[in-house]
Amino acid sequence: MTESTNDRRQKLNGLRGRISSAGSKNDLIDAIEDALAVSAPVGNPKVIESLGKRYTGQTDEADKVGDRIDGVARKGLPQVWVGDTSVLASDVVSAAAGDARQMIEAFQCGGKALIALSDALETAQTKDGNGRSMLRDARSMLGGRDGFFDDWHENDGEEEVRLRARSLASVGVDSLHDAAAEADEAARIASRDLNKMAAEARAGQMDTDELTAADRLALADTSNPGYSEMNEILTANDLERAGRAMEKLSTADQTRMEILLVSASTPQEKAYLMKALAAGYDISEVEEFGGKIHGKDPGWLQQHLTPISTGMTPGQKGKEEHKYGDKLWDQDGPTCVPSSTVTARALVDPVYALELTGGPDGKDDDPDRFLERLRDEQLRMYEEGDGDYEGWWWDRQMAGMDSDGQEKISNNEIGPHTGDKYDTQDMDGADDRRGVLPDIEKSVAEGKPVPINVSRKDEDGDWVGHSLVIVGQEGGMLQVYNPWGTTAWVSEDDFIKGDLSAATNERYSKDHGGDLDTVYIERD
Repeated sequence: MTESTNDRRQKLNGLRGRISSAGSKNDLIDAIEDALAVSAPVGNPKVIESLGKRYTGQTDEADKVGDRIDGVARKGLPQVWVGDTSVLASDVVSAAAGDARQMIEAFQCGGKALIALSDALETAQTKDGNGRSMLRDARSMLGGRDGFFDDWHENDGEEEVRLRARSLASVGVDSLHDAAAEADEAARIASRDLNKMAAEARAGQMDTDELTAADRLALADTSNPGYSEMNEILTANDLERAGRAMEKLSTADQTRMEILLVSASTPQEKAYLMKALAAGYDISEVEEFGGKIHGKDPGWLQQHLTPISTGMTPGQKGKEEHKYGDKLWDQDGPTCVPSSTVTARALVDPVYALELTGGPDGKDDDPDRFLERLRDEQLRMYEEGDGDYEGWWWDRQMAGMDSDGQEKISNNEIGPHTGDKYDTQDMDGADDRRGVLPDIEKSVAEGKPVPINVSRKDEDGDWVGHSLVIVGQEGGMLQVYNPWGTTAWVSEDDFIKGDLSAATNERYSKDHGGDLDTVYIERD
């Protein structure tokens, strides 16, 4: 089995220490041979480069298509209704123009990612080859292994040879490690960018014959008002799950769903109906939900059904507050785990979000009562996850939740609405965090929140933890929700270092002992 790029860099990092500290000939031989046994960076740079150039070469034709569609969209189309769900033809053409622009961006970004990967891989393979030559030369200098008694004593000449071989081998293994690190970083970045482009091929995610191409295109393009394209209502995962759900409906239930969609007042209302179907609700539950949101304007829908909408651009410093009315989506006391889980579920389950913001009938718009319902849900999940208490029964204080409880409520509360299972994965250092980053970025690109935990030492020297959720990804930035009611953008470099202070505060910086130590990643 081929080693992963991250495995290679970790093994070689350990071998650097073994070679530089080898105190005997046989120890040095063993370390050199182990280093040579680590596989070289794999892949054919020329083939990857050719594929990248083929992608970027498609953009000229895609540009022409995009220009023609955009020209049609600007001509003032008549109010013609098309598709099974009565979509305005002008909206479909606008969505098609947007889709064409995304296609151009995907070709360009995908092609550039592959060309960059090709260049980095070629450089890494050259560096790896040079390092292996040095290691083999060092091994030849040492000759045969010492016997049992020979290894007891080393004369001056033997020591000189060993030290020269060790010096050469140290340079060689450094080259292997640097090559592995460069190949690993290039592969991770290419994986991140290609996964993001795949997730943004949005209309194609909804694989169902029960809706026309026009319907699927319009649904995939629908966003909340006043926000960037990062706030599309249906995620890639929603589109895929909604398509599968439509296929499984009986003929009668398909008709009921189409009637709901045709009757919807706005594209946003249609999108939220499909999001409810994607979240796993049956047709009767979707109809009940539809009755509560029918006729509401897009601003009302966004406020009630989406707890986190992005206004800050990736890389923008600072924190963005998320409120219902004047009340933050935040925690009360040491409930960071259930609080972050409540918000994560509300992100993927609009029926649940409405129960929190609007009450059982969806009509209770009082922010104070929203906050009461939010606190009740946080407490319910705290109990569900077997959260700890301290003090006597008449004066109990919440004391936090362990990793088993966090995994349990993630699987009970979020998993059923995304279709995946959460597994706990410890991160013992930068290599572990770097290794899991592609999985995290793929999940959030598809619209699946990823819970994480950070820890630090308090003023008494005791370890304390805090739970957050990664909810977005763009370029080299991660959008992190903190159950203090805010989101912030954290760089990949800070994530790998374990420094989440940009999303929390300076107490969780590396300077204050902060460390990112656990991730709850979804597995198919």
